[in-house]
Amino acid sequence: MLACPACGSPVPPEATSCPECHLAGALFGAVTEAAAGPSAGDPAYLRTIAELISTVDLDGPLAELNPDAAGAVLSRPARFPALGAAAPVRPPVEVEPLRDLPRLPPPADAAMLRRRIEEYSSTAQRLGLDFTDLDDRMDEANDAADEAAVADLARQMFVHLASALSEEYAVALGRRNELAPIVPTPDADAEFEGVRAALETGDLAGAQRRLAHVRETLGAIEEDWAAGRILLTECELLAQTARELGIDPGPALGPFEEGRRRFRNAQRPEAERLLARAAVALWALVQPRFFEEIHRVRDRLVQLRSAGGDIQPALVDLREVSVELRQRNFAGMLLAFGRVRAFADRAAPPGEPGDAPAAMRPTSASD
Repeated sequence: MLACPACGSPVPPEATSCPECHLAGALFGAVTEAAAGPSAGDPAYLRTIAELISTVDLDGPLAELNPDAAGAVLSRPARFPALGAAAPVRPPVEVEPLRDLPRLPPPADAAMLRRRIEEYSSTAQRLGLDFTDLDDRMDEANDAADEAAVADLARQMFVHLASALSEEYAVALGRRNELAPIVPTPDADAEFEGVRAALETGDLAGAQRRLAHVRETLGAIEEDWAAGRILLTECELLAQTARELGIDPGPALGPFEEGRRRFRNAQRPEAERLLARAAVALWALVQPRFFEEIHRVRDRLVQLRSAGGDIQPALVDLREVSVELRQRNFAGMLLAFGRVRAFADRAAPPGEPGDAPAAMRPTSASD
């Protein structure tokens, strides 16, 4: 009995798809080849890309690809600027924003007030706030034994700190809300409750400590779930590309949906394996039409080069297509190819009416 190359489930010989993850049997070979890894040699599509690049007439050295460029699209996996937000895989859980600034603490005697001031100064340092002016004025008020001025300056410190902490809370909450539809955040959510409770009682130092823990917790979540979030976005982009090319992505969507389900249930290793195989299966569907398109763009670049146009920027992006494919970074590959295609479709050989030299530049985010 066969084993599904995506989820490992047994597949009866007569089955046309995996009974567990519903990967189409026609895609078993492509997923198996990808799962074999580099030891199996370069897939055919890598050889095809290399041949396409070599057929573009290069009459000068190709600019070296920035070594950081290939990984740039993955450096902040939740923030692919060209892709929009990843589709939610979890029911949204609300965490309350701060409605009002923290209330001033009740009046205190001189000793208590000075302890608060020391705490405010320490908290400001941890937040990176410049309290130099307030500290200097506080020293002057203390030297003059001006208790009213000391109390007023303590209120000013409190207001500045409360405002800064409220802004930090909003930033951290935005970061959490970006993660929560995709990955579980219960530890961070509990800390947010603690931050609100501390602020409501005027415990600014306690709120700052809890906010620092929130940031650490969110950072650990982002690191732990980064690969899965990248794969979710990658599968979404490949499915979208398939539809744009007139291809039904259905035969490869089974592992994708099963991977999303396991991701939602916090089964991270299993989810990542399924999503990685789903990306390969979707790429196998997209390949034929993709290479038709890349042949068209290649021919256009050759035409532009023959007419004396400068196609160097597109060649760098075309090289990046190959680099990203070799790393099986399909999202980065499609984004790089999108830039090549935009360049080719916008550019015209010198002398053709209706196009200026500026059209030879690749599309930017501001276009």
